[in-house]
Amino acid sequence: MQEAREIAITKNNKHGWHFNFHTLLPWILPISLVGLWQLSASVGLMASSVSPLAVIQDGITLSQSGELQANISISLYRASVGLVIGGSMGFIFGFLNGLFSVFRDIFDTSIQMLRNIPHLSLIPLVIITFGIGETAKISLVAIGVMSPIYINTFHGIRSVDRKLIEMGQSYGLTRWQLLTKIIIPRRFANDFDGLALRIGCYVDHIDCF
Repeated sequence: MQEAREIAITKNNKHGWHFNFHTLLPWILPISLVGLWQLSASVGLMASSVSPLAVIQDGITLSQSGELQANISISLYRASVGLVIGGSMGFIFGFLNGLFSVFRDIFDTSIQMLRNIPHLSLIPLVIITFGIGETAKISLVAIGVMSPIYINTFHGIRSVDRKLIEMGQSYGLTRWQLLTKIIIPRRFANDFDGLALRIGCYVDHIDCF
């Protein structure tokens, strides 16, 4: 009995080590790359000012001086305002184009053309139009945010299961009730798929000028 218990404990321990090892596997490559990066900077293959330790030290210095917090606040302001403007436009156009064929015929083609233009190529046009102030930077965020919101809202509404709509109609739901109780709840969560990634991408771009 005691022997069987010891065998069970051994198996559990082995299983635990096996689990921990595989948990650490995804971290091996990133940690190795950071270590190689630091080693290259230490032996002079790279500039020491861009080594991981130098970045950490600069971050601490900027944090102590308050400059880091100020810059983060500015970036959050740009991202938030751009999200509100671009997200609202994307949701409204996606909502209208998804529900009404008239709006779809008028706006969808133009929005699709604008969406397929590389957003980095819009930077010169935005600078010429708005200058290099906050308006230009917020505009870039808004343009970048609008596309995924529009696509997800438009296709989300168009892909709502027709059986659910027919069921709602059979229960006597009005058009407004169909929107608020079936269409919007079914697709609202999809409006923000990939949104965080896009916001981060455009915040990086606008901070460059």
